[in-house]
Amino acid sequence: MILQVPGRTIEFPRRPLLMGIVNINDDSFSGDGTLDPEKALAQAKQLISDGADIIDIGAESARTNRGPISVTEEISRLQSFLTHWPQLLEEAQTADETQLQKPLLSVNTWRPEVAEAVLSQRVDILNDMSALPTARNAETCAVHDVALLIMHSVGLPKESHTHQQWPDLMAEMTDFFREKIRLALNAGLIMEHLILDPGIDFAKQKDDNILLLKELAQLHKFERPLLLPISRKGLIDDVLDQPQAQERDPGTLALLAHGVRQGAQIFRIHNVRAAWEALKLLDALERPPQTTHQRILAQQK
Repeated sequence: MILQVPGRTIEFPRRPLLMGIVNINDDSFSGDGTLDPEKALAQAKQLISDGADIIDIGAESARTNRGPISVTEEISRLQSFLTHWPQLLEEAQTADETQLQKPLLSVNTWRPEVAEAVLSQRVDILNDMSALPTARNAETCAVHDVALLIMHSVGLPKESHTHQQWPDLMAEMTDFFREKIRLALNAGLIMEHLILDPGIDFAKQKDDNILLLKELAQLHKFERPLLLPISRKGLIDDVLDQPQAQERDPGTLALLAHGVRQGAQIFRIHNVRAAWEALKLLDALERPPQTTHQRILAQQK
């Protein structure tokens, strides 16, 4: 399986990719956002050194108890980061050789006007939380050869959908992705441009989230990389009674381990260093043990 981004291809299977989160806003639910461009850039640089393969920047919080910012303001916040991204990419040091040596840049926005304004600026992925109601964002991605992340949800972003009921979530999710993939391909993208996100916590309640995580393997039928945005999610609070988002990293790592077993390829994470270390350990545990003879040969090399 291949993910196509501007000028590069990422081949799977490989070590799962870690998507580090940079919030260029002042109302992030996890309390780590900043409107200071220098701080945002410093955060991105640190996330890369901690093991991030992708940096996901967003200028507007997805919180439904906050009003939207203007299109102009969103573009301005993103531009303050994008202007300096090429230099940051040259300076950043990666954590190890299994990491993408030139991390990818993802822009988290759903507004077509914003996507049209920024996707030409060394952006690799459009992280679209709108559930792709029209082909417009897919068409913009096709123009710039940018990968598109399609998230499962219903209704408009920034609106609460806690009332949503799913008689058969996985069947409806399968139908949703089949239709949105068709829409994206008709807009000029190819399958290799697409990433799928089951949308944990978006128009889903506790039991819905648990079900989709248990049945995630059903989505492998699409043969596309699956992204799990597991970091500090409300699901962790639902199960552990942990209302403080910053205290949910242990729960996040449990979801990471489960997602790896279910075959997810990308994980969206706040605490990248902890996730990187967890992946290293999981990888070591998956490898077959060496015999004494193999260990001696390895030491002689």
